[in-house]
Amino acid sequence: MPDRAIPSACVALERRSEGRCRVEEDVVVLFERTRDRLLRYSMSLGLSAHDGEEVIQEVFLALFRHLQRGRPQTNLNAWLFQVTHNLALKRREGDRRKQQTLAELSAAAPNPQARDNPEDQLLDRQRRVRLSSVWRALPEQDRQCLALRAEGLTYREIAAVLGVSLGGVSGSLARSIARFARAARR
Repeated sequence: MPDRAIPSACVALERRSEGRCRVEEDVVVLFERTRDRLLRYSMSLGLSAHDGEEVIQEVFLALFRHLQRGRPQTNLNAWLFQVTHNLALKRREGDRRKQQTLAELSAAAPNPQARDNPEDQLLDRQRRVRLSSVWRALPEQDRQCLALRAEGLTYREIAAVLGVSLGGVSGSLARSIARFARAARR
């Protein structure tokens, strides 16, 4: 009888290990598929690339724990963006000045595609400054909606991540796009 107990314990241990390997494989696949998008989104919320990388690591650690505990796997794409959103906002609140400095530096950075003509360079810089000003003047929710939409999330996923209605997402995006269009025409 003790001989039979040992193999059954080994089989149970192997099953647990296989389950863990499957979870690890699933997390690795999701990481490879969504890492860049999540990083861009965290950076759109004002995080540096370094801070964004740290947030992404925390997100995937949370995902591993989530899956390991057998929690729901429905719409993991939206789940990943929601966790990224929450962790990025926490990180950003700790370093609000850094966000303002990055926004100012990005507006003042020279455009490597600018033409040699000084007039064209001036016009290009003025246009970038206008668009950057529009971005900074947008309400926080509008910036978040735009950033999530730019990452390919659907209106429904954006609504879930931000905790707003579909109509709120639609209105926010329409207002924001109209503001950018007006600024680009000037």
